[in-house]
Amino acid sequence: MNKRDFPKIHFYDQDFVDIYDKTWSWVQNFWLTSEAQEETDYFVYPEENQPLIIDQTESTFASFFLVYSNRNFPAHQNLDYLYKRQEENGAIRRQYNLADNSPIVPKDNPEALALPLFAWAEFNLYHKSANKRRIKEVMPVLQKYMTWIETSFKKENGLYAVPVQAGGMFNSPRDKTFYPIDFNSAMAVSALYMAALGDILNEKDLNFQYKRLYFSLKTRINTLMWNKDTGFYHDLNEKGEQLPHKTAAGFWPLLAEIPNEDKAELLISHLTNPKTFGTDHPFPTLSADEKKFSQDGEGYRGSVFPSFNFMIIKGLEKYQRYDLAREAAIRHLYYILDAMFPHGDDKAVKGDLWEAYLPGKEGVAKLSGKNTFPRKRYLHFAGLSAIALMIENVIGLSISLPRKTVDWIIPNLEIMGIENLSLKRNMITILSNKSVRGWEIQMESEKLYYFTINILGQKKKTLPIPSGKCSMLIDKL
Repeated sequence: MNKRDFPKIHFYDQDFVDIYDKTWSWVQNFWLTSEAQEETDYFVYPEENQPLIIDQTESTFASFFLVYSNRNFPAHQNLDYLYKRQEENGAIRRQYNLADNSPIVPKDNPEALALPLFAWAEFNLYHKSANKRRIKEVMPVLQKYMTWIETSFKKENGLYAVPVQAGGMFNSPRDKTFYPIDFNSAMAVSALYMAALGDILNEKDLNFQYKRLYFSLKTRINTLMWNKDTGFYHDLNEKGEQLPHKTAAGFWPLLAEIPNEDKAELLISHLTNPKTFGTDHPFPTLSADEKKFSQDGEGYRGSVFPSFNFMIIKGLEKYQRYDLAREAAIRHLYYILDAMFPHGDDKAVKGDLWEAYLPGKEGVAKLSGKNTFPRKRYLHFAGLSAIALMIENVIGLSISLPRKTVDWIIPNLEIMGIENLSLKRNMITILSNKSVRGWEIQMESEKLYYFTINILGQKKKTLPIPSGKCSMLIDKL
């Protein structure tokens, strides 16, 4: 497999292109077969002296960049593995040992829960593959899974009480948390996308059932977990009282479209406030004004994780904050580049992609007493930044196959674009260049699709793009 097999990106900073290409070339080394698995390959991170594990959170997040592999890598394979493990009561556990398919059950998370994000991942897969049959097939699994969570963890106040470890923030100072903001918001995200999947299948009852769940959760999260003085969403203790700490978990409500415009504005302002989450390398997992915040990252006490940045940036898109989303993606990628191609004192650290980074300067996060953190070349999360954010936020492309649409959302014109992106059986190329006549967009496609160019605050125009080659001058639009 060589890099011609993948969509080729163009960007004025060649380092961004290099990190994108390199990530694809590494991805193939992580497809591993286990004897117990009838020769199927799964996307797995191999840890030294550890069994091969399929992790639900890793698998859902990884699907968001694997969809761009021009079908070289199946984005759904790990998800299908997890669906096959569903128990009679609907449970799907967070991790499974690939050697014998047994669930891994930690003491501090006795039901081995993960954030419920399957529906979000499936909705994205549908828009990148237009495979409606798949939704029909997975829907019963997803419904059963949602019902298991409903019946097992929902309390009288309408919120879910689960171990904070379900969110994966292993040493985050979230003591006394009984109702975690991330899990409750992820349930709202799931309900939102379950309703949308019901809509795609034209099943009105399904759509209504999950819309009702969504609106009831949205109301409760806004009523019980929002604090107007801090402008933030908080975890609750067992009595339902807000806990004072501010962690990156408080941004999940953006992805679930929970805050209204006023609340969203207050919440988003934290992302540019250097005293809380607007650190040099955006975005830390703990607010910089918290006692336990560490400039060394110390796990979830300040480290910047690509998965959290992806979640926050996708949340910003929901509120049309494309400018801030892009700026954050670019800054984040510059810090990733610094750790990939270190210079000066950092030369001692061999350049690579990492699981987590420092919040205040270039470099890799640390965790006292744990030399296995952060994991090196941890592609399940790093690929979100190097590939998905690169295509969707830096270059600015948003693609939907069933709608036959490509939206290009950019703050200003730059020399950039994508070549040979496979939209099912249609390869497309979109490139912007400056010629004597002005800014020009060149396109190539095998089939008709609808192209929207949205230069933020300047112009927005939708045009049908015929098959073959064509070009357009921006000034003439």
